[in-house]
Amino acid sequence: MDVATLTEFLPALALAIALAASAGLRAWLPLLLAGGLARLGLLDLGPTFGFLASNKALVLFGVATVIELAGDKVPAVDHALDVIGTPLRPAAGALLAASVLGTVSDPLTAIVLGTAVGVPSSLVPHAAKSALRTVSTALTGGLANPVLSFLEDAVSLVTFVLAILMPVLVVVLLALTFYIALRLLRRRPAEVPA
Repeated sequence: MDVATLTEFLPALALAIALAASAGLRAWLPLLLAGGLARLGLLDLGPTFGFLASNKALVLFGVATVIELAGDKVPAVDHALDVIGTPLRPAAGALLAASVLGTVSDPLTAIVLGTAVGVPSSLVPHAAKSALRTVSTALTGGLANPVLSFLEDAVSLVTFVLAILMPVLVVVLLALTFYIALRLLRRRPAEVPA
């Protein structure tokens, strides 16, 4: 890969990872926003992924976003949505990543790379969210989950906006989140003296 190709590819890769990360908390909101920005000509998606800006896609993404955002505030529904969202969020992340990588590569390469970077990039925030929700449910009986849901909405939206404006920053924050999570998982509880 020559320098010119690399300078074109790296920003697209950072954007792909950052957009996928925003899908780790909300699957449909980033798809709706990406499709809307593409429709306005503010986000370049590969030609194969132009359907994301179609009327049909925007309506479907809009309805799904409303259902996801509203349903996540209802304690009995939020768990079901999270179960459905576990495979859906990585798929949305892969689609978002592939769509922006489609501007610098052929469609097959965009899909393969989009999956390779989009799935793990969306799983990091999704795993952090799931862990936080588990703790919240255990400590508050689920009463704090609607508040956390509003925070997750905001973080997903802010992550999307930062992905568009400063994708490298989102990549750094994602890597930092992954590092902290690994450190916490590796930390062993202190032994209690007998």
